[in-house]
Amino acid sequence: MVVINMEAYLDNAATTKVSDRVAEIVKKTMSVDYGNPSSKHNKGFDAEQYVKAATNIIADSLKVQPKEIIFTSGGTESNNMALIGAALANKRKGNHIISSGFEHASVYNPLLSLEDFGFKIDFAPVDEKGHIKTEELLKLISDETIIVSIMYVNNEVGAVQNIAGLSKAIKAKKNDLIFHVDAIQAYGKYRIFPKKEGIDMLSVSGHKINGPKGSGFLYVDEKVKVRPLIFGGGQQKNRRSGTENVPAIAGIGEAVKEFYENHEEKINRLYDLKKHMLERIPEVPGTHVNAASLDSLREAAPHIVSVSFDKIKSEVLLHALEEKGICVSSGSACSSNHPGISSTLTAIGVKKELLDSTLRFSFSVNTTIEEIDYCIDTLKELVPIYSRFSRR
Repeated sequence: MVVINMEAYLDNAATTKVSDRVAEIVKKTMSVDYGNPSSKHNKGFDAEQYVKAATNIIADSLKVQPKEIIFTSGGTESNNMALIGAALANKRKGNHIISSGFEHASVYNPLLSLEDFGFKIDFAPVDEKGHIKTEELLKLISDETIIVSIMYVNNEVGAVQNIAGLSKAIKAKKNDLIFHVDAIQAYGKYRIFPKKEGIDMLSVSGHKINGPKGSGFLYVDEKVKVRPLIFGGGQQKNRRSGTENVPAIAGIGEAVKEFYENHEEKINRLYDLKKHMLERIPEVPGTHVNAASLDSLREAAPHIVSVSFDKIKSEVLLHALEEKGICVSSGSACSSNHPGISSTLTAIGVKKELLDSTLRFSFSVNTTIEEIDYCIDTLKELVPIYSRFSRR
């Protein structure tokens, strides 16, 4: 029997623990205020108030209009709705879409599906730090380009894009472009203001910020046309039909409210955690940190550290850590059912022999220094042992 002295959950980019406040409001909307928000009686009215309250909280966090928020089942649906919905609604203007070379599967795969509808898709390259090569992206823009989609924070290595700068550059090249941003790993970690940053559509997931799984939203500027993907009863102003998931909506609203309370203090603490890990990881032999360093700590996201290990397959080390009560990831959790070489690591130029030897460590507001120390001390114990059994 394996005895685990303690646990360390360091996979918060995959999902976060639901906060107590969120759990309470989700429970209340399931067991007390459980009405259908479209119903005309008091139960329906009470449920509708949760939807309105969450809409206002989210709109205020972005400084946008409440009518520009569409609730979805999460980040994947938000990205699909943004890309497929906007492409189909604007196809008379052109058939060309540009994204980057290391987007999440919920962007990459919908884009590939659009090729079946006659759309042409191009992917702009990134440098070794995971930053878009702006000049290369601009060269791809043509008269047929209708959408550019770039993620705010990369989910595997934490690289952060200069979104405002990219928007300004691409719209100077073609001013009627629709600029979509996958902010699933960025929202909550940064204060994002779409109107100021030139963002036309923004995708967000609730379970990355201590909200419930199955919650998310898409911001769509009122000037942007997006075709619905789900038809039915005309809920959400005909943009996404189906009875609103009030518990999820109330939960993400409460999560947003809570996450942005004492926001600067929370983010500083995340950076302190990241700094501590970056300071200690060199104690583990044969490690390589990807797209981040102590010298440029705040140039990357505060909650993600990507580390490659010499001579050890990531899956082997992941399960060895799991046996010690440490939860990490070998990449994007959403791609775990389709294992393969990471397009992100390939795009930033990680050495071939390290592509399947990389782990992602990610933190939340609940992470402690003790968890990181336990993880590092365990790696110091495990890595020399497993590196002896190199398959190379």
